Amino acid sequence: MNNFLFVAAENDAIPDCKAGGMGDVVRDVPREIAKRGDKVHVIVPSYSRIHKTGTFRTQLNFRLRGTDYSAELYAVPPKKNIENIIHYVIHHPEITEGGIAHIYHDDPTEPFFNDYIKFIIFNTAVAEAVKMGAFGELDIVHMHDWHSSAMLFLKTYHPDYQVLKKMRYVYSIHNLAIQGIRPFYDNYASVHNFFPEIQLDHQNLQDPRYQDCINLMAVGIRLADAVHTVSQAYKEDILLPSARPEFVGGESLEVDLRNADNEGRLFGILNASNYANVRQAEKGLLYRNTVKALFRWLQDESKKYKADFLAHTGEKIMEYVSNKPKFIVSSVARLTEQKFYFLMRSPESFEKILDRLKEVDGIFMLLGTGDPDYEHLFREMSYKHKNFIFTNGQSEDLIDSMYLETDLYFMPSLFEPCGISQMLAMRNGNPCLVHHTGGLKDTVEHMKTGFAFDGQTFNAKLEDMVNKLDEALNVWEHDQATWKKIKANAKKMRFTWEKSLDEYYNKLYLL
Repeated sequence: MNNFLFVAAENDAIPDCKAGGMGDVVRDVPREIAKRGDKVHVIVPSYSRIHKTGTFRTQLNFRLRGTDYSAELYAVPPKKNIENIIHYVIHHPEITEGGIAHIYHDDPTEPFFNDYIKFIIFNTAVAEAVKMGAFGELDIVHMHDWHSSAMLFLKTYHPDYQVLKKMRYVYSIHNLAIQGIRPFYDNYASVHNFFPEIQLDHQNLQDPRYQDCINLMAVGIRLADAVHTVSQAYKEDILLPSARPEFVGGESLEVDLRNADNEGRLFGILNASNYANVRQAEKGLLYRNTVKALFRWLQDESKKYKADFLAHTGEKIMEYVSNKPKFIVSSVARLTEQKFYFLMRSPESFEKILDRLKEVDGIFMLLGTGDPDYEHLFREMSYKHKNFIFTNGQSEDLIDSMYLETDLYFMPSLFEPCGISQMLAMRNGNPCLVHHTGGLKDTVEHMKTGFAFDGQTFNAKLEDMVNKLDEALNVWEHDQATWKKIKANAKKMRFTWEKSLDEYYNKLYLL
């Protein structure tokens, strides 16, 4: 039996510990590993809350900033008990929750200031737990994004954690753009402040652009035994330099990634979707679930500033309870540059899409929260366009209904390492309209399983986005046989963890 440790910032196998796709992966991959008879320990920060439902395991004592620190290890109950998987959290008063999904901090003035502090404490506590044997004799440590890459810094440079060198280290990149960059010196949230005893290897740790800073994403890429991106097409993208906004590639780390590739350490393996024990939504509840979510948010103190807009959305949706639209386009995503830059850059293109939908008695439903500028844009568009329903919040019931009852799922991501939404929509037999990039390129084939737009220039991409929406509606209006075939093909597609894990075992874990 092989013994694994997963180290991450998110884990959707436990309640209230997910902000994005990483949470899904850290939930699903251990389940597939456990099915194969191996054992997995999954550890995330407590964020000052998750440990409250847990069982205290042990005290962890270590030194940071030349000071004695003490953290606590808890085993916590998962949403679903699965043999061979144990879920843990680390509690320390400085490992606090941020405003993004009660996990990450948004530090506009000093990027990563608060997150650096909490994840350094978290990683050092995990290293101490490994050293103490809290997880038994480990074979593989699998880390996710920059939040866990300090494990590699500790095992490479810290005299107290040389025992960590016994294991094989795998590093998964979920979001290359978020890199965890902090100064080496002269700052509370700096490497030297937390590790004054370590002689810093600047060349191996520094950011390619800011020579006086560590780049923790780069540390993961440079020091791991295997580096993993979450689709084959995205792997090819990140070996090339970014040329925003036309192309988002290696984000200044393309040289490090090419080195890893040349050394045989970089692998692109597609994330998968869950096809068993799917949370079932009932058909016909889309508008009711929207209204229920709106009423719930109207009672929430934190949503009071949005009260007028929530009421406006409720009034719009009531019309469709009795007078159902003929066609629904939908999107569910965090409102960020990655997901909706095309619409922010060209609201006129989005208006063309809404006008075309109006011709077929169609509506566009968008659910999400995120960047205030994006929220503002979509609220303004909702006031302006009767057939645009913007639900500015989060609701699992509503999301399930949207995936179930939509006719066309829209995913215009500027870049997409893998993407899970298109897989969830296709699982329900709904074609997707996507930007032909990254994992979307690997999962949606134009006119076979969905629709894809592209172009050599940014303006060409915008024009093609509108044209491909028009093409999809033309197929639906005038060629139902082809539309049904595309729907059936989408539903037949299977991106399974079983297949992906075969590659994990062969290429990443070498087991």
